[in-house]
Amino acid sequence: MDALGVYVLTFNCARNFVDVDAFANHFFDALPASGAGSSAPDLIFLSLQEIAPIAYSFLGGSYLLPYFDAFRRVVQKASAQKWGQHYVNFLSDNTGMTGLMLFARDDTLGKIAWRDTAHVGLGVQEMGNKGAVGARLGYVVEGYPSKTVDLTFVAAHLAPMEDSYEQRNMDWKSIVERLVFTHDINRPAERSSMDENTSLLEDAASAHAEGSRRDLFAPNAYLFLAGDLNYRTSNIGPSTQEIEQFPRRNVDLDNPSHYSHLLKNDQLVREMSYGRTFHSLSEAPIDFPPTYKYSDAAREAVRLGLNTDDHEWKWSNHRWPSWCDRVLFLDEPSAGEAGKVKPLAYNALPLFAQSDHRPVALVASVPLRRSDTSSNAENIRSVAPFSIDPSWKSKRDMARRKELVVGAVAYLGLTREGNGLLFASLLGIIGAWFILRSMLEV
Repeated sequence: MDALGVYVLTFNCARNFVDVDAFANHFFDALPASGAGSSAPDLIFLSLQEIAPIAYSFLGGSYLLPYFDAFRRVVQKASAQKWGQHYVNFLSDNTGMTGLMLFARDDTLGKIAWRDTAHVGLGVQEMGNKGAVGARLGYVVEGYPSKTVDLTFVAAHLAPMEDSYEQRNMDWKSIVERLVFTHDINRPAERSSMDENTSLLEDAASAHAEGSRRDLFAPNAYLFLAGDLNYRTSNIGPSTQEIEQFPRRNVDLDNPSHYSHLLKNDQLVREMSYGRTFHSLSEAPIDFPPTYKYSDAAREAVRLGLNTDDHEWKWSNHRWPSWCDRVLFLDEPSAGEAGKVKPLAYNALPLFAQSDHRPVALVASVPLRRSDTSSNAENIRSVAPFSIDPSWKSKRDMARRKELVVGAVAYLGLTREGNGLLFASLLGIIGAWFILRSMLEV
């Protein structure tokens, strides 16, 4: 095998449980019907935004297990239906409300030599209501057990609203500066797995050490970044008159209501072309309608199972239809054309009733070239647009403590279980007070 098949899917879950059966039936819709990319991929990467309500997301751990488990069932059911294959979820992690899941086909799991994770919050007080979680792994090249093809996967959720494109650019800057990995791919491979509460580096300054590139732009590493990047098709919200210009189905390419005309105003394409964001990353051509924001009527039509495509052209009136959900990639730097990622398909899945976003998936082929991590300096990637923030670790640790406090308060105040616990505690306090009072009166 001279290439690695990768299936990348991003979905904003809108804090709801996924409908396992419905999602599984369409999970691999982006795959080509035949030819290259139509077979079972070696790796599956899920980027999940707003994976669960804030209480469960911020507390993490067992509170998020049911939400991750639902997507495990989706992948297992979808792959069994399509090929009779089994995938192993070898890594699941989150930064607040943004989740990442990696799956490997049974026969490829043993080729993963090492893995690592990293986290950065981009929301209020750098907490994880918006943020990014990354995973990096080494995939052993057949015939070269000491060499790996190194891949980085990042799930991200950036700032919302039409006029916040500059904040989204700053979110990208924060990801580059503060999403730091522990595994040094310039040293012999070792298996590494961290959780959210584990110290990511003994010394933040070591991230700057010569030959120790632990940022997104590590040498000899491919990068896939997927998520609700939230770039819109206008800098301001739509007026009543502009609603008439929203994309419609079954119109000719030269019709102003064809979605291709709206795509020309895409903020992400504009900001990347100006060198303001996602430096050096690429995207496959978009040939699908906007993936956000669908109206309540559209979601209700899906829920009722109406046999029509019209619901996928029903937009909310207060937001410009936009391609918020994207998958970007970065080629391995030292191999020229031979090291380029080959996109095989890029498409949106159908609308599901649980979310006002459509999922988006990329099917790609990654060359299996052996990575010589001891190569000379000319192979070191030099395109990182920003340096690692020396205080990245202390910022993340502080934000994580805030998340736990906010998560606990939200759990007690906003969930049934928390309300029950609070009520039981209150009854206990009142009961203790009556007992103490009766004892004092004796």
